[in-house]
Amino acid sequence: MFDLHDKVAIVTGGNGGILLAMAMALAGARARIAVVGRDAVELAASQAALTLRGAVARTYAVNVCNEAAVSAFIAQVVQEFGRLDILVNNAGINIRKPVQDLALAEWHSVIDTNLTSAFLCSRAAYPHVKAQGGKVINTGSMMSIFGASFAPAYGASKGGIVQLTRSLATAWAADNIQVNAVLPGYIDTDLTRRAHVDVAGLNERILARTPAGRWGTPQDMGGIAVFLASAASDFVTGAAIPMDGGYSVQA
Repeated sequence: MFDLHDKVAIVTGGNGGILLAMAMALAGARARIAVVGRDAVELAASQAALTLRGAVARTYAVNVCNEAAVSAFIAQVVQEFGRLDILVNNAGINIRKPVQDLALAEWHSVIDTNLTSAFLCSRAAYPHVKAQGGKVINTGSMMSIFGASFAPAYGASKGGIVQLTRSLATAWAADNIQVNAVLPGYIDTDLTRRAHVDVAGLNERILARTPAGRWGTPQDMGGIAVFLASAASDFVTGAAIPMDGGYSVQA
């Protein structure tokens, strides 16, 4: 049920951290991978890592906030790989400021990167995934559940990801497309590592509240990616699944 042999997966934001780990897991289940990002150096590193794993993988430098670029990229992937089965939407940024200090341009930058890109990629992928049925996996956050004074735009975007997931799941169920969200907790990546400095006392509060007693690692996200991309989850849709070591279930 977990075999992804010959399936084609697009992974956005996949040039580091969580999504490179998810791409590696999908490749390990024998999917063919198209990795999308903006940084050419990081994309080259992702390509090297996936190739070393024995994956059939290609990388693409694309601005996933640009409607025309997204449509062209999706069409290119289908032309080169012959099909599209799985879309993982993970492109994301954060600007840590209280709302009163956040400029409108900063707000738009976060919302467009984190939420609008998922809409654009999902919409462009739909007719290709519909051809045989498939999966969409959206990356939310603990900020899909909790508020944070230092992340108003990020929280709004990740709350929106959950609602977008539910809408797509409802709309596309008849097309045999399952759409789910994963909500990573505090995962030790370059993006979250900066929060140790930006937010005083954050690390101590996280460790005190997390029953697992640690931050997650990107590799912790691999299993859920394979599950949600595979036939094992064919009756799971519209779900938002915390991956947080128990953080969100604490009072």
